[in-house]
Amino acid sequence: MTPIQAAVIPLILSCKDVAAEAVTGSGKTLAFVVPMLEMLLKKQKNQELRKDFIYAVVISPTRELATQISKVIELFLEEKELSNFTLALFVGGRSIDIDAQNVMKGAQIIVCTPGRFEDLLSERKNLNIAAKLKDLEFLVLDEADRLLDLGFRNTLTAILEYLPRQRRTGLFSATQTKELQDLVRAGLRNPVVVSVKEKASLNTPILLENYYVVVEPEDKFLFLLNFIRNRKMVKGLFFLPTCASVDYWADMLPGFLPDKEIFALHGKMKQKRTVILEKFRQAENTILLCTDLLARGLDIPEVEWVLQWEPPTSPAALVHRVGRTARGGASGYSLLPLLPMEDAYISFIRANQKVELKDWKCSKDHIKISEKLREKVQSILHNLQKKDRAVFEKGQRAFVSHMRAYSKHECNILLQFKELPLGKIASSYGLLKLPLMPEIKQEHKEQFMGPKEVIDFNSIPYKDKQKEAIRLQKLEEYKKTGIWPSKKKKKKAQTQPWQQNKVDKEERKKKKQKRREMKMNAGNKKGKKRKTITQEELDEIVADAALLKKLKKRKITEEQFDEAFDINDQ
Repeated sequence: MTPIQAAVIPLILSCKDVAAEAVTGSGKTLAFVVPMLEMLLKKQKNQELRKDFIYAVVISPTRELATQISKVIELFLEEKELSNFTLALFVGGRSIDIDAQNVMKGAQIIVCTPGRFEDLLSERKNLNIAAKLKDLEFLVLDEADRLLDLGFRNTLTAILEYLPRQRRTGLFSATQTKELQDLVRAGLRNPVVVSVKEKASLNTPILLENYYVVVEPEDKFLFLLNFIRNRKMVKGLFFLPTCASVDYWADMLPGFLPDKEIFALHGKMKQKRTVILEKFRQAENTILLCTDLLARGLDIPEVEWVLQWEPPTSPAALVHRVGRTARGGASGYSLLPLLPMEDAYISFIRANQKVELKDWKCSKDHIKISEKLREKVQSILHNLQKKDRAVFEKGQRAFVSHMRAYSKHECNILLQFKELPLGKIASSYGLLKLPLMPEIKQEHKEQFMGPKEVIDFNSIPYKDKQKEAIRLQKLEEYKKTGIWPSKKKKKKAQTQPWQQNKVDKEERKKKKQKRREMKMNAGNKKGKKRKTITQEELDEIVADAALLKKLKKRKITEEQFDEAFDINDQ
């Protein structure tokens, strides 16, 4: 029994609400599964449990983690004395009608994601799940802080309204946040707060060794490629900043690592995620490229190395990322490459998250990257993009999405976007050209190491023959008219940096709010004569009416109408 299990299980069995914090990989799942089943056994001895009632609910932030928890419970239900209990898994990615049918059949234990459970509670009123929950014994919020990070606060509030107050509740997480403390006060009655750390000065498992290495921006991919080639890892996780980055490197890496099986997984893969994760579990000598979707709860004991492209957007996410290895008492390693201007992150993460990063000093990985090697690797990256326009476009999207994510970093005082050498980073991606971005300055263009030959980008074909035929047809029309044909009206080109756009957006919101307040104040001043409408107000009313008329005649889309009124900003 691990420390968190020894601390939490007796408390839950003595009818206490618990808010538990423990380092990742410390056995939190069993800390709530074991007492949950014990409670149901005890209740079963005192009274016969109804097949159509729900007695335990486990809510998890992602379908991958929910599926994993469900499998752990299934192993217990194979025991004879527990075989009478029924279990159902409710997650997204499949028809809600299937889950509705499972509810009708009866499920005494439910493992679910919050969105799907709320849908079943509120939108499927004919199921009357609220009535089936009136004898609920135990509610578990696993990775509770992640539930809040993903914006499920309102969803959780709605779910809690359906649940009886006379219940046991457990919140489990590897990190504590202010939002989580608010949830504890709202969802638990006189909770016992349990914080178990394996080592007082660290926030990660004892057998986990975390390393960093400082590399030049243009050489980051080369270093990581060389690092992977020098490791005989059975399984490795490679965290990338965005979904588009995962898609791009999933196309690129297999050509450089023919002896390894490369998998890719991110949140936009709705139907494929479960299948891909299962294939990764079964494979050997493999690497899974992923986003922070898999930073929580994923339990694959064979994962030896966790690699990262750059620091995660949230400092707490680093703890969860590296916690995918060194689980259950096994040893594990992680590596974080940093750019020269990011070295302050080392002391920051030590103070902020109690994660000690050691300098990676392995001579065989600190080889000097020659100009010849750099040119050879870039040539391969360029050729792969020239053969398929889809890959070329993926590279452009990957870089832009990466830069957008970096500009929104929570540690933006240390990791400043304006200091990034964008041209050198684009060179590390092996791009054929710099994307059209207002942030790209002349100095970045001078840094960029693109192909030496002149490329006609219109001549790059799609490998997909159907897509290529459509593209060629559009290209012919473009040559005749000078306008690229498209069903969707293109948005107005961005002419200023993202940060300035954000400032302008806030200003528009303030102006709208001020106008609303003025109108409300005018309405509240009863008995007073309303002041004369100004010409500016009159012009605004006329413009608003014209927009509404265009919307009714379908001359503009609802998105354009919303944007004009800043409805999305409310």
